[in-house]
Amino acid sequence: MNSDNNAAVIKDKMKAGICRKYGPPEVVKIEERLKPIPKADEVLIRVHATTVASGDCRVRSANIPALYRPMMILMYGVGKPRQPIFGTELSGQVEAVGNNVTVYKVGNNVFAMTGMKMGAHAEYITLSEAGMIVPKPNNISY
Repeated sequence: MNSDNNAAVIKDKMKAGICRKYGPPEVVKIEERLKPIPKADEVLIRVHATTVASGDCRVRSANIPALYRPMMILMYGVGKPRQPIFGTELSGQVEAVGNNVTVYKVGNNVFAMTGMKMGAHAEYITLSEAGMIVPKPNNISY
């Protein structure tokens, strides 16, 4: 492979916090993943900031009140998290848009919530244009 091809391969990857099992904070590891590609109705957002909320910590540690534990196991995964990238809140910049996207353009700064999809603890995420995405005012930081 020549150096141009290597650059393209590197560009198609991202880093993400991956949680492959329930446990203490140390179970989360930074790993390389393929950068997602937006579908026709999705936007690709480069994540500039995200949160680690109490819900992320509870799911990661499986520290759930006994009454909710069976529901949590069914929702999030038996033995290990079904979705290994946590995070539900983010701010960032639209890097690419699908063919059918009309509201957002490349370069738009946005705030977003991923809901049950999670996935915000990564450098990039794709979300539906109709999802919980709003423009970020210029006078507010990421």
